[in-house]
Amino acid sequence: MSDTKTAPASASASPYVMRRSRVREGFANQLGAKWDGLGVNFALFSAHATKVELCLFDQDGETELERIELPEYTDEVFHGYLPDARPGTTYGYRVHGPYEPEAGHRFNPSKLLLDPYAKQHVGQLTWDPSLFGYVAGTDDLSFDDTDSAAFMPKARVIDPAFTWGTDRRPQIPWERTIFYETHVRGYTMRHPAVPDALRGTFSGLKVSEVVDYIRSLGVTSVELLPIHAYVDDDFLLAKGLRNYWGYNTLGFFAPMQRYLATPFVNEFKEMVAALHDAGLEVILDVVYNHTAEGNEMGPTLSFKGIDNASYYRLLPDQQRYYINDTGTGNTLNLSHPRVLQMVTDSLRYWAQECHVDGFRFDLATILGREPYGFDEGGGFLDSCRQDPVLSSVKLIAEPWDCGPGGYQVGGFPPGWAEWNDKYRDDVRGFWKGDEGKLPDLASRVTGSAAIFNKRGRKPWATVNFITAHDGFTLNDLVSYNEKHNEANGEDNRDGHSHNISSNYGVEGPTDDPEIKEIRYRQIRNFMATLLLSRGTPMILAGDEFARTQGGNNNAYGQDSEIGWIDWEVPGPSRELALFVQKLITLRQALPMLRRGRFLTGQYDEELGSKDVTWLTPAGDEMTDEHWGDGNARCVGVLLDGRAQASGIRRLGTDATLYMVFNAHHDGVNCKLPQAPGGSEWVLLIDTNQPELEDLPLFAIGHNYTATGRSLLLFMTKPNMQAAGNEDAQRSYQHVVAAFQQAIDEDLVLPEVAG
Repeated sequence: MSDTKTAPASASASPYVMRRSRVREGFANQLGAKWDGLGVNFALFSAHATKVELCLFDQDGETELERIELPEYTDEVFHGYLPDARPGTTYGYRVHGPYEPEAGHRFNPSKLLLDPYAKQHVGQLTWDPSLFGYVAGTDDLSFDDTDSAAFMPKARVIDPAFTWGTDRRPQIPWERTIFYETHVRGYTMRHPAVPDALRGTFSGLKVSEVVDYIRSLGVTSVELLPIHAYVDDDFLLAKGLRNYWGYNTLGFFAPMQRYLATPFVNEFKEMVAALHDAGLEVILDVVYNHTAEGNEMGPTLSFKGIDNASYYRLLPDQQRYYINDTGTGNTLNLSHPRVLQMVTDSLRYWAQECHVDGFRFDLATILGREPYGFDEGGGFLDSCRQDPVLSSVKLIAEPWDCGPGGYQVGGFPPGWAEWNDKYRDDVRGFWKGDEGKLPDLASRVTGSAAIFNKRGRKPWATVNFITAHDGFTLNDLVSYNEKHNEANGEDNRDGHSHNISSNYGVEGPTDDPEIKEIRYRQIRNFMATLLLSRGTPMILAGDEFARTQGGNNNAYGQDSEIGWIDWEVPGPSRELALFVQKLITLRQALPMLRRGRFLTGQYDEELGSKDVTWLTPAGDEMTDEHWGDGNARCVGVLLDGRAQASGIRRLGTDATLYMVFNAHHDGVNCKLPQAPGGSEWVLLIDTNQPELEDLPLFAIGHNYTATGRSLLLFMTKPNMQAAGNEDAQRSYQHVVAAFQQAIDEDLVLPEVAG
């Protein structure tokens, strides 16, 4: 072990005169900087520090004005109260203690540190050797005493007061939830209705034309990529890029500065209120698995200099080094009670103070991993389950990481939803025409019951998606065989190569009408499959009108036109958006698509049929031989609307549906089966006829040709004169009205220039 190092006197001694009469004891149980109307309480946890200095700066954070030693240390918390401090006070910390990297300690009071509980950051981080605790060009056992304050952002005390007025959470039931994943900056940077000064900000996202479009599309919940304060990676800046997605958090309570059009963090609350007023939920993508401080060779910006051994998971027998289950250099130690408290305090802050409706957790397996491995009863997951605030909002896991036992799809406890990558891959493979995909498709469109049907979990627990921020857009999925990430400056080595994509004859854009028609039909097939499947669908923003990133499937550093949504939407893409709007309307009108119970396929004696029956194109029930035919690429599914919807039986209330999935490149004749509870079949969706505006009727036994690579959705028409059939008649009329509404309703897309 190296000798213990401490800061030289020049670095640790305060150059300022401190009037101790200004400083009161304050409270240890109010972590962060809390304004109480009279003054500010400052409190900072550190189990191993010996002294903490509060550094006060001018309003812009450029000049250090005063250093004040926090006078009290209670329960491993340094704290003090300044009666003359106010909102707007700009500050940072210098934390004293041993510099013993081999023992896990990296205290260095030469480094100005951000408060982990800071509600607002001021100024930008500028990369400089002084940000590192060791001497540049040497290993991390050396000690650097250069002051980093000039290159660090600072924390600012805020007044949290905000008038919410009549704001109410939309509280969308899980069965009706449709996520819409987007980026605060990328969604509005090119939107013509957003003033230049507001583009890329929370204020830009609440512009009425933007909100009206999202509402008119029919999605229910806007899922924002990370908005917590984060760092632009040095290696990206060196290439003329910067961190766009935001998975590099430095402050779990502060919004990212570049997303603010005003100096006030309440701008975020204003955006939430505007979306709530339109009936839209706000879901935050949050990154509590690692921080921007990297590994032992990374900078000292906050946690590392406050209490490295507490905040991070370190190798047990080599505490100089970090456990790297995230692939980013470090892993937050949620097994430590104070770190767990910080994370849950952060979640409660955004849920209670900012009215956020839910959270999507990046690399969530890490949050459930204890030193002995993943545990669904681990500290963090148990905390969420028992917390009256967190258990009442939507919790969505990305259920994997690169650590041991990292793949945990289906492994999270009741109350959680999970991203389902099996859905993504299996649906992509089916529509691409891969062999042997029928059994996988059948499982995915009925809720992936083999994975999620346990312990009372519901079909909504599977978050189904075809695309997300990470990977191809839907347009690129049907336009490129290979990734094209040259703009990222890594010689196209970055990003996944296994995309399960097809260009259908030409790599990238083409004027070939046949290829363009296939591509648009495949996009409709993907969207129809997603929105007609059991589970919670997630749409990547812009996919509804065929947005492209030019084949870039890893646009994490592309804060540019590659990553931004282009609102110059041409005619065919506008028609695609209208088709998606119609699909969403039908999904919400057809309870059979979103019931809260898994389909079993078991015969119901009272009903005289099964809740779900899989059929060959000839109308015969699928057998093991059919399922095992690797060349089969067309299948039908009959969903009996009379089947059990809940613990209380309700007969005859919902429409029976028949869907056909045809991934053959040629048309297939499909025999329409017997229609339980109905006399005829009504065609609602044919992805080869997206402009369908009437409701054609077909007799039972009719052979309908499913165009090559197409999806069909039929609904039974009940006998409208039959006595005792009133529920089914009302259900049918409701769907017909919804279909007409989808045809008539406007979609608030910007007009194309010229």
